[in-house]
Amino acid sequence: MIQPAKPVLSALARLENAGYPAYIVGGAVRDALRGISPHDYDLCTAARPQETIAVFAGERVVETGLRHGTVTVLLDGMPLEITTFRVESGYSDKRHPDHVRFVRTVEEDLSRRDFTINAIAYSPYRGLADPFGGQTDIINHTLRAVRNPYTRFSEDSLRILRGLRLAAQTGFAIESVTEAALYALAPTLAQVAPERVSAELLRLLCGRYAGQILRKYTDILGVIVPELLPMRGFQQHNAYHLYDVLEHTLRVLEQIPAQPALRLAALLHDAGKPDAFTMDENGVGHFYGHPKISAALAEQRCLALRLPAALRETVVSLVRIHDVPIEQDIKSVRRRLAQHGETRLRQLLMIKKADCVGRGTHAEYIGYYQQLAAMLEETLRQGACLSVRSLALNGHDLMALGLHGKAVGEMQRWLLSQVLDDPARNTAEKLSALAQIHMEEL
Repeated sequence: MIQPAKPVLSALARLENAGYPAYIVGGAVRDALRGISPHDYDLCTAARPQETIAVFAGERVVETGLRHGTVTVLLDGMPLEITTFRVESGYSDKRHPDHVRFVRTVEEDLSRRDFTINAIAYSPYRGLADPFGGQTDIINHTLRAVRNPYTRFSEDSLRILRGLRLAAQTGFAIESVTEAALYALAPTLAQVAPERVSAELLRLLCGRYAGQILRKYTDILGVIVPELLPMRGFQQHNAYHLYDVLEHTLRVLEQIPAQPALRLAALLHDAGKPDAFTMDENGVGHFYGHPKISAALAEQRCLALRLPAALRETVVSLVRIHDVPIEQDIKSVRRRLAQHGETRLRQLLMIKKADCVGRGTHAEYIGYYQQLAAMLEETLRQGACLSVRSLALNGHDLMALGLHGKAVGEMQRWLLSQVLDDPARNTAEKLSALAQIHMEEL
C-alpha cells in the first residue's frame, strides 16, 4: 500500500528497534491512500523528544519544537520531522495549544488532528491506524472533522480555511455537520495571523477545484477576502459579459495556470467593478477606470495578508494593466515587451486570454491573444533590441555628438522607440544619423 522512502524506513526501524512504536502520519498517508506519491513525510512515535534524540545519536538532529515534542532528523539528506504522540488543550491564541501532554498510543495522538483523512497513521510493522474512518472518507471523497467539528475549529480557526483548501485540492465534498461548523465559526478567521491565512489561501487558489470552492463558500472566504462579496450577483449589463462579476472572476481564475501570483491577480482583477459601475441611457453598463480601482483594492488586500513584496508587486501590476490594449502587430508586441519585460508580458497575455474565456461571449478574441502569444515568441526568437542597453549607440557615443546630462537619457529612449518600430535601425551608423536629425529638430 505505502512504499516509504528508504530514510523513512530507516527511521521507523531505529525507533521500533529501540522499543518505541513509530508511524508515518498525516498528508503522506492520505496521499498514498489516494494513489499519489508523497513528497514529504512526518513521523510520530511513543518516544519522548530526548529519547528520539538518543535513538538518532550521531545523526544531525534539530530541536525543532521540544515543547510540542518535535525534533527534525536529517537522514541521507532527507529531513524527517518526528513528533511524540501527544494530546493538546486550550487554544487561547487560536493558534497554539496552551497545554501539551505526551501520550503513549497513536490513537490518542490521532484524536487531536483536524480531519479524518489526516488522522491516519501507517507503520510497516504495525499496519494502518485509522480510528476515525479516514480511509472510508477517502474512498467516499468526503472531508469530515475528527469528532466534534465545532471543537476542532474553535481550537484553531485556521482549520476552517485548511478544510476549504483540502477540498479545493482534492475535490472532496465537505460533510454536512462539518460544513455547518465552517459557516458558524467563519468569523473567527479574522482572528488568525495574516501570514497563516495567506499561506493557506494561496494553496487553496492553486487547487484543482478552487473555482468550485470559491463559488460555494464565498461567504466564508469573504471573511479574509471581503472584495469577493460585492462581486457576487453584480450584473454587468454589457454585451461583452454573460456572467455577474464574481462568476466571471471565477471562470477567469479557472483558466489561469496554478501559480499563486496569477491566481490571486485573476481573483482580484475586477474587484473594482462594483465601485466603477455606471449605466448609460441605453441601459448598457460601463466600468471606466476599474483597473485602477481594482489595483488599489489588490494592493490593500496583499498588504493585509502580509504577502511578500515581490508577490504583491506582481499581483498589483497585473491587475492594473490587465485591460490595456495590445494591437495585433509585431511593433505593438515589441513595445509591450520593452515596457513590461518578457515574464510580465507572458503573464499579462495569460490573464487576457483567460479574461476572454471568462466573459462567455466573443470566443473569437481567444484566437486574437493566441496570435499575440505567437508574435511574442517570434520577437524573442529574433533577439529584438528591447532596452537602451541593447542599442548600438551608447551614452558615450551620444556625448561625443554633443549631448550632456538628461539629454543623453532622453535621446536613448527616443532612439529605442525608433528601433522598436524598425529593428533594422539598430546600427551605430543609422542611430547616429537619427540622433543628429532629431537634435536639429529640437
